[in-house]
Order: sequence, then C-alpha cells, then structure tokens
Amino acid sequence: MSRLLGIAHEGARYLAASALALAADLGTYSALIRLAGVHYLAAAPIGFALGLATVYALSVRWVFRHRRLKDNARAEFLLFALIGFAGLLINEGVIYAGVEWFGLVYEPAKLVSAGIVFCFNFGSRKLLLFTRY
Repeated sequence: MSRLLGIAHEGARYLAASALALAADLGTYSALIRLAGVHYLAAAPIGFALGLATVYALSVRWVFRHRRLKDNARAEFLLFALIGFAGLLINEGVIYAGVEWFGLVYEPAKLVSAGIVFCFNFGSRKLLLFTRY
C-alpha cells in the first residue's frame, strides 16, 4: 500500500511538472504558429523540446525519489529524451489526426495529445529510469 501511495505521490508531482512543461510547450507552439507564422507540425517539436527540458529538470530534482542512472547523467538524459522522442512521435500523430481528420483547432488537438503523451511518458520513465533496480 505504501508503494502505491509513493507512486501516486510521484504521479501527482509529475502531473504538476508536466503542467509547467506543457505551459512552456503550448506557449511556444502557439506563439510560433500565431506570431511567427510557423507551420503547426514544425512548431510542435520546438515547443516539445522546451517542454522536455523543463520536465527533465523537474523530474530529477523534485518528482522522483529514485534514479536508476543517477551516476550517469548523460545516459539518463539520453534515455529520458528517447522516451520523449517516442512521445513526440505520438504527439505529432495525435495532433495531425486531430487537425486533419477531426477538424480540431491546433490548441485543442495539442491538449488531447498532451493527455495521451503524459500517460505514456510517466509510465515509461517511471519503469525505465526512476525505480530501484
């Protein structure tokens, strides 16, 4: 039971960290589209990269108690980023489907994607990076 509570506590903190990362991501995404005229599929990875940096910093400093690769920060960030890249592919697919197939506006499509990618990223990162051996 205490293990489940620990995971729930980390999940809540990861949700808060992800909300901050999403703010960086969505703000950049929307600004690039609306203010700079960047195509929405080109703006998405730029915003996503800023969100990735934000959530990594918060994850290692505040969210997770255990770090499998604590002694190898490069490998840890590489795996964290690879999971993020897989999330980015999911992100692009969901945004594309939302805009092109379902007629959503860019930002709502991005928000739908964020929920799906959140679950994927938390589960993958928790299992592969932030558990005890």
